[in-house]
Amino acid sequence: MAFSSTIPSCDTSLLLKRSNKGLSNLPKPIFNLKYVPAKVQASHVVSTPLSKSFQYQEVNNKTETIPLPVFDFDDYMIRKGKQVNKALDESVPMQHPEKIHESMRYSLLAGGKRVRPILCVAACELVGGTEDLAMPTACAMEMIHTMSLIHDDLPCMDNDDLRRGKPTNHKVFGEETAVLAGDALLSLAFEHVAAKTMNVSPERLVQVLAEMGNSVGSQGLVAGQIVDIDSEGKKISLSDLEYIHIHKTARLLEASVVCGAIVGGADSESIENVRKYARYIGLLFQVVDDILDVTKSSEELGKTAGKDLATDKATYPKLMGIDEAKKFAEKLVDQANQQLASFDPAKAAPLYHFARYIASRQN
Repeated sequence: MAFSSTIPSCDTSLLLKRSNKGLSNLPKPIFNLKYVPAKVQASHVVSTPLSKSFQYQEVNNKTETIPLPVFDFDDYMIRKGKQVNKALDESVPMQHPEKIHESMRYSLLAGGKRVRPILCVAACELVGGTEDLAMPTACAMEMIHTMSLIHDDLPCMDNDDLRRGKPTNHKVFGEETAVLAGDALLSLAFEHVAAKTMNVSPERLVQVLAEMGNSVGSQGLVAGQIVDIDSEGKKISLSDLEYIHIHKTARLLEASVVCGAIVGGADSESIENVRKYARYIGLLFQVVDDILDVTKSSEELGKTAGKDLATDKATYPKLMGIDEAKKFAEKLVDQANQQLASFDPAKAAPLYHFARYIASRQN
């Protein structure tokens, strides 16, 4: 049975004030990935911006804060992070040509919170899968994410000198090598899933590969990046800003969760629920990122602070104000956790805590 993850349309006058300027004439994103694996067909349709859905739920359903299940989230993150780091280290061994592999490893193993791979593992375990089952896909998600960071930092893009508390890849290895390292990591991500995933049906692997490809391509991360570049110095609306971040940031987080669930054997309804959850936390991640950019120092963030202000980029604090942006982040936490209501609370505990973790992060 096919499913579609369609977010309902509604009046957003209380939350979003649409503008006729800037990028507001952008078409709404539509993804259609249809396959027929064993009793699961992937059909992903996004018909309206996520904030519309959020406003609809807030006004009509009066979403309440869900108490977090008792769970040692810090220990969970440490344990899973160690396993992810071990798998990533093994995934890119030093070999000839050494320069490109050194460059790949420099950025891939530079640290970071490992949010995407751990979310992938958590989603797999939520639906009955295991860490080992999800790990190749989890590593692939971090490879794609690292590629996006390497390329995003290039002089032709954001032109940044600092990432994860270290000099950016192109500052250490040169622009040419940095470009190639990003390309190599993107290619390796797909190879890694196909070659290293065991005990998962070919049909489900096809779903995973298609989800990955869509998340990073011209309807995913690249779409958000190009619109972000084109919007610099222009007046844009909140809905335009949402388009950028749903694609540039949320889409890869969404793919991490969805692919973990697919590998774990989830049915269509469960995949739809975790997809919606992931989109909310993906937008949450960017709202918090925008807040941190104007409230923290470069030393605290591990990357250059105030870049958005310096380049006159539209951000949530700029368009909503700091206080309203913080309130919006809190609402996104509640809405994300509502999507987990149909799952066993014990198994969903890591995901419940993930939303709060993203909202309260300091770098």
